[in-house]
Amino acid sequence: MSAVLVAAALRHTDPRAGADPLTGRIHHDPYAGGASAADRCALEHALRLARALGARCLAVTVGGAEADATLREALAAGADEVLRVEGPDTDGAGTARTLFDGLVARGGPLPDVILCGDRSTDRGTGTVPAYLAHLTGASQALGLTELVVEEGELRASRRLDAGRRELLALTLPAVCSVEPSGPRLRRAPLPATLAARTAPVPVVAVTTAPDIAVTAGPPRPYRPRPRVLPAPHGEQPRERLLALTGAGAPPRTPPRVATPATPAEAAELLLEYLRERSYLP
Repeated sequence: MSAVLVAAALRHTDPRAGADPLTGRIHHDPYAGGASAADRCALEHALRLARALGARCLAVTVGGAEADATLREALAAGADEVLRVEGPDTDGAGTARTLFDGLVARGGPLPDVILCGDRSTDRGTGTVPAYLAHLTGASQALGLTELVVEEGELRASRRLDAGRRELLALTLPAVCSVEPSGPRLRRAPLPATLAARTAPVPVVAVTTAPDIAVTAGPPRPYRPRPRVLPAPHGEQPRERLLALTGAGAPPRTPPRVATPATPAEAAELLLEYLRERSYLP
């Protein structure tokens, strides 16, 4: 049981980032950044699972030196170790690849359980957990509201429509994402908070090449593909021309303006039209 490792993948975001209207430079508030509510819930789940499984808890994030504040908060809350990964962080696939390469470069086995928030506050798409499950070859359970250990088995609950719940039994290794409606992160004691301020944060730098190279051309208006039409019938050019223009078709019924005086006359005109078109006997 001591070899089990539970990891919480956190994301350091600044919900109050601003932009200079003249230069366009983004400036951040060093006191406003941190983990989102979903990530804090994922960290609390990771701490509880680590205690229930007798495992160690690892908090990992992708970012620069500003992300150390989120990791130190995890240390103060009770995480056994932390790791910051520096690398590409452009989209969900790139972030997941950077996290995976950082966990591999850390050394040792990969985590048995990886907890993530369902989505980050910086307009995240919520795809990182699914990509992580693909890279690690683990089972995935996304959008969970509860995650507990019962009889040595990892069990989860997911919200469905119409107020229903889906109960899941997960096999390890597993990657899970949780909603922020779960348990709130515990309050860190003062001695642990003071000790975490000066605790060293291990850093791993990775360079991940994109799996698919996408080349974007110049923008142009959308033009739908042309439809393929059958060739007109006829052996002679005149026959094909008549088929294209419809000049040889029977004359169509000219439009008629009906002005019935009563509703009964209007109904009779409508029934007469339907009988002429064989809609009524």
